Amino acid sequence: MRARSWRGRIADWWAPTWQWVLLAAGAAVAVYILLDERARNAPMLAFAVAALVIAAAVTSSTPMAIALMAMPGLLIIQRVGIGGTDLSVSDVSLAAAFGAAVLLGQRPYSSSLRWMLWLNFVYQFTSFITVIVNPYTANTVEWFHAWLLISGALIVGWAVGCAGYARLAFGLMLATACIIAVITIAHAIPQYATGDFGAIYLEWPFAMHKNFVGTTLAIVAVIAYINPDWVGWSRRLSGSAFLLLATAILMSQSRQAIIGLIAAVLVGVIRRQVTGRSRSVVFLLVIPAAWIVIGMVIEQIESQNEFNSVYQRLTWFRDVYHLWQESPFFGHGLRYWYQLPGEFQPPQAELEIVASTGLLGLFGFGVMWLGMLIVLWRIDPRFGTLAFAVALSRIVQAQFDLFWVAAAVSIPFVIVGISLGAMERERLSASKAESDARGAPDGEPGSPVRATRPEATATVAATAARRPPGR
Repeated sequence: MRARSWRGRIADWWAPTWQWVLLAAGAAVAVYILLDERARNAPMLAFAVAALVIAAAVTSSTPMAIALMAMPGLLIIQRVGIGGTDLSVSDVSLAAAFGAAVLLGQRPYSSSLRWMLWLNFVYQFTSFITVIVNPYTANTVEWFHAWLLISGALIVGWAVGCAGYARLAFGLMLATACIIAVITIAHAIPQYATGDFGAIYLEWPFAMHKNFVGTTLAIVAVIAYINPDWVGWSRRLSGSAFLLLATAILMSQSRQAIIGLIAAVLVGVIRRQVTGRSRSVVFLLVIPAAWIVIGMVIEQIESQNEFNSVYQRLTWFRDVYHLWQESPFFGHGLRYWYQLPGEFQPPQAELEIVASTGLLGLFGFGVMWLGMLIVLWRIDPRFGTLAFAVALSRIVQAQFDLFWVAAAVSIPFVIVGISLGAMERERLSASKAESDARGAPDGEPGSPVRATRPEATATVAATAARRPPGR
């Protein structure tokens, strides 16, 4: 009986879906055949175009279809390109979602979102000076790209959350992250079996650095850990997903990811009246994780290997300091390491900002982040706790690694935008319900039923009787 019920459900689902699947498959095959010789990673590009075709086809009935379809794509950093362009799937997904959010998203924006956008504008304004001082193409392109990664991601998240798709969007992110976590664990098992307990570098389905795997999974793990009530996940589901992601993060051995996740866990404990997290979490998760990180750092220091990550970072910090002294106020431009031979992207947020945009840009960056954290801390804790935790986790991660990385920046701000959009949706729903209760005619649902006094009824009847005919 149960099997028959499931077959019926699958048939009901497949009936209106098969044509879109066929259309997407045809688009994927056509794109692959046409671009195979001229596109970079043509199979991935074909898959992305096919997903966009499905989303565009259903936009008339689901306006946020493109933005929702982009959620899994945000976690894919494989490069695609044609005609000389070189973009990640994450960038393409964010750009497509941004276009849909601008055209079809809710207006007007809430005061909290406007504050976030203005704070990003402060940084964009201060960093624009370096675009003028250092006129090269990559500098200008990256200036717009940086705006899209923060403000564009906020607007995308806002549109999705305000449209009522917060749970679906988070579910798509979590499902994609769990797939990456399973692949990481599956890759680690045979490696550990040979006695190699080193970090996990994925090569399938595409190359992923351990720090990308760790930091991305850590950001999504924050959603499962905080698990706000308005998302509607059960504790069993969120807890299982968190444990899976945490296991993969530990196997990646990404120290910055572990430290960022610790910061988010502490936020959940501080706001335990909202999250329901006990102080015992500190002992069960935070202390062991901190001990693992400290142990790895001590081991690298004691090895005296000048090429390990600790000593290499110290060398990089010194080199970036000397480079910054050559242009202290305006920097060398965004993505300067592609213009100056022998240079590299600094593995620390503030060092990257000060070398790229100078002291002026560093001031704007500090104002942006401090202001954003204050805004998110002050909003309704039911929505602000998750938003604050992911934002804090990201800036903590960036103290130990690259900051301007497509997925690592956009995903936290999409989550923040979804939280702000969901908060505004709940406010509008409550306001509408209150308005309906006050303004609905008597006898209709939502309006108070007013008692009619007998003497008032008699007065109205007498007045009607005295009224001349025809009036």
